[in-house]
Amino acid sequence: MMRKQAQRALRLSRTSTPQAESRGQAPARASVVTECGWGRLIAGHTFADPADIAAALLQEKPGQRDIAFYIDKPHVVVSHAPAQLFVDPSETFRLRLNHYTPQRAVRRGFTIRRLRSRADVAAINAIYRARRMVPVDPVHVWGQRSERQTVYALAEDRHTGEVIGVAMGLDHADAFGDAEPGASLWALAVSPQASHPGIGEALTRYLAEHFQARGRAFMDLSVLHDNASAIALYRKLGFQNIPVFAVKRRNAINEPLFTGGGAQADGLNPYARILVDEAQRRGIRVEVIDAENGYFKLSLGGRSVVCRESLSELTSAVAMSRCADKRVTVRLLSQAGLKVPQQALAADAEHNAAFLREHGAIVVKPVDGEQGKGIAVNLTDADDVEAAIENASQYGERVLLEQYCEGQDLRVVVINHQVVAAALRKPATVVGDGQSTIAQLIDKQSRRRAAATGGESRIPVDGETKRCIGLQGFKLDDVLPFGESLAVRKTANLHTGGTIHDVTDQLHPTLKNAAEHASRVLDIPVTGLDFLVPAVDQPDYVVIEANERPGLANHEPQPTAQRFIDLLFPGSATQQVPA
Repeated sequence: MMRKQAQRALRLSRTSTPQAESRGQAPARASVVTECGWGRLIAGHTFADPADIAAALLQEKPGQRDIAFYIDKPHVVVSHAPAQLFVDPSETFRLRLNHYTPQRAVRRGFTIRRLRSRADVAAINAIYRARRMVPVDPVHVWGQRSERQTVYALAEDRHTGEVIGVAMGLDHADAFGDAEPGASLWALAVSPQASHPGIGEALTRYLAEHFQARGRAFMDLSVLHDNASAIALYRKLGFQNIPVFAVKRRNAINEPLFTGGGAQADGLNPYARILVDEAQRRGIRVEVIDAENGYFKLSLGGRSVVCRESLSELTSAVAMSRCADKRVTVRLLSQAGLKVPQQALAADAEHNAAFLREHGAIVVKPVDGEQGKGIAVNLTDADDVEAAIENASQYGERVLLEQYCEGQDLRVVVINHQVVAAALRKPATVVGDGQSTIAQLIDKQSRRRAAATGGESRIPVDGETKRCIGLQGFKLDDVLPFGESLAVRKTANLHTGGTIHDVTDQLHPTLKNAAEHASRVLDIPVTGLDFLVPAVDQPDYVVIEANERPGLANHEPQPTAQRFIDLLFPGSATQQVPA
């Protein structure tokens, strides 16, 4: 069987008998396979024999995602390699460009433009990695930038110049030579950190109008059948569902599509899922113990380790307690010569006011809290301090007063006493559109953050949010002026809507050494250390917390999951299951 498939693969470039496509048009070219950077698009309607489509898919390169599209008999294609191929559970939508009406010009905090630099390609890959998508081959994408058949559209933040969205368009007339010249949209992604609404819609409209200007008849796209928000957007723009199918190869990238995510991974949050996925890629057996709370067991070669997300049995109870109690953490780090803020337990109002007078501004937080709950930052008023203490007491019996230190919020992930990733964390921020109230902007931004993080990141509309907004002279029902940014939280915790930005390559050696020293002082194999720094490339710092269960799913492109599994099962990287 495999010999026949190989022989068919060698004949692909010589196949010339066209097959009528599902639209009823005969293609001008035969057996067309288009390189897209993230994989190949196999134009199924240009192949005469379904066996040749199967053979083409079996030529997929490791780390790539090939798609056989416009397949009128997907079951026949799969029948030629049923153990290696599957029918993609996506739906195809088509926008008839002769009926499409471009949107009137609107004011936005971002622009849409074409790819124009190698830095753009790096930015595209940063977004794809952040959204768990296949990155593109930089050499290929940059090399084809002037070709007509592929178009990369980018969304760029007007204020920062950061690339915050991307989509690829394919011109079928140039790629396939179709009689009814159409086009398609692929690999649309928006940065999970983006604060502007409407980026995906703007990218889709840009490509639709680009192909409409070229005289193309339609623009197709493929979307997972359960992606309700994306489907709602496409229907809003006038896309209609059409009976077009795709076939893909069974590989690690596509595994959730042909296994339903795997019964063993159902219900896990992104922080556990990233570790389970990496373990499965290495052939490590996964058993979910409690999906809701992130407990799972990994087994390989007669050895098993139980984990709760990034907390494993390798972390001792003593090390965990050192991190859980923020007073103990700071005391031990201070004794080891590391820079930390001053602290005191909250007590009566006179004691609390005295601590406030001593430091001018303080932080209030639960001693045993996590995920940013109950934290109030930069308090300068005694009444605000008492209110914050009352709120923090809902998340723990003991409440901590801490000297407020100016600086950027830096999270450093240390695994096996080596720095693996460093990222600046920024508080939840909304950007005004001149029409929506601050409450509406928070709701929109919160929904986008939740969608990008599997529900883990949301902006709570609580007393701390209202206080933060009020300090800047606003109320929830105020309309934020167009283009104005407003931080709606003081803390940068991801669970309260904050965003995270990789700075590993910029980390000053002093900060790196301090993080690794802290992990040894606490004797903890995996930790996320929270620093406050004036700049990541400068040596000044204070360490404010150590987290025994840091989220490893937000540090692309750094290999946090890989280093975690290396720690648990040394040498397992060489045992990865081939795609």
